Amino acid sequence: MTALLQTPLHELHVSLGARIVPFAGYAMPVQYKSGIIKEHTHTRSGAGLFDVSHMGQLRLTGADAAAALETLTPVDIVDLPDGRQRYALLTNDEGGVLDDFMAAKLAGNLYIVVNASRKHDDIAHLRSRIGGRCTIEVLDDRALLALQGPAAARVLARLAPETAALKFMSVAAVNLTGTECIVSRSGYTGEDGFEISVDAVRADALARELLSHDEVEPIGLGARDSLRLEAGLCLYGHDLDTTTTPVEAGLSWTVAKARRTGGARPGGYPGAAVIALELAGGAARRRVALLPRSRVPLRGGSMLHGPDGVDAGNVTSGGFGPTLDAPIAMGYVETTLARPGTMLSGIVRGKTMPVEVAKIPLVPHGHLCAVTTSAK
Repeated sequence: MTALLQTPLHELHVSLGARIVPFAGYAMPVQYKSGIIKEHTHTRSGAGLFDVSHMGQLRLTGADAAAALETLTPVDIVDLPDGRQRYALLTNDEGGVLDDFMAAKLAGNLYIVVNASRKHDDIAHLRSRIGGRCTIEVLDDRALLALQGPAAARVLARLAPETAALKFMSVAAVNLTGTECIVSRSGYTGEDGFEISVDAVRADALARELLSHDEVEPIGLGARDSLRLEAGLCLYGHDLDTTTTPVEAGLSWTVAKARRTGGARPGGYPGAAVIALELAGGAARRRVALLPRSRVPLRGGSMLHGPDGVDAGNVTSGGFGPTLDAPIAMGYVETTLARPGTMLSGIVRGKTMPVEVAKIPLVPHGHLCAVTTSAK
């Protein structure tokens, strides 16, 4: 049995009483002593500190790096301004999603953050497809922290006043507690906040400094999942996979105008023809939010039936939404059934339960600008 990897903050998690679980090959904190619901609500009202160091951080350098990366994604990378970042997708030849990631440009270099469960595959994919056109560095000597919540900007400004001027999806080199970090105003909770890339050896000191502020509490993976589900944000391997297209997922906005038919650089990425057809004619299914009309949670993998009792789709993520104080879910249904207010039946342990289709997100985003408009 392969031993679990540990992030640079592992000892801090243990000292804080975290419950450690395996996740993507790492020993990660799923919750602390206060529990998932209190961690969730604290992030919505104060500031939560997340350890996301298990994710993959990469740097692409070279004059051809942006054009090379565009051959693997429908996002506009060539025209990405310095000091900005975009949410992006890696696609396959069928138009499916290999992974979702963040791409930032800083001092002329591209910085990429990919999912922990996919990082080894992504690195191999990038090296095999564009490794001859740019230098791909794996930044495994860096940790990644996320400070999320309405108090995040106030807290970080105490350490570096210039961070208050960062706009949503902006990125900058910032000195925090004596070490240079890469700070982006972004996150995956639906709240305002920052992601901070820091030298691994300085991560513990920075985390402890942030936790010393009254507004900040440590938050585990459990609340991170419920927060992103309320916000309607996808989890790769659940709401996105190699059989799901950006159009089906409601992520058509990631296909930049320049990359569409008639644009400055149309197509040229895997699955472009499939995605172009769906952009023009629509997809057969759509990602929707789901509200179970009972207290029984609807979990990922559950089937959905339409009003006629025929299979209509499936649930990809489900759990409890503390902000709504009710079970919530997300999944894919036939486009004809995707209108908010449509009533479906969820199948739970062989029994049916009423489920209402709802608009994404279930909880309005609290950051400065909705993530779904950031890359247009």
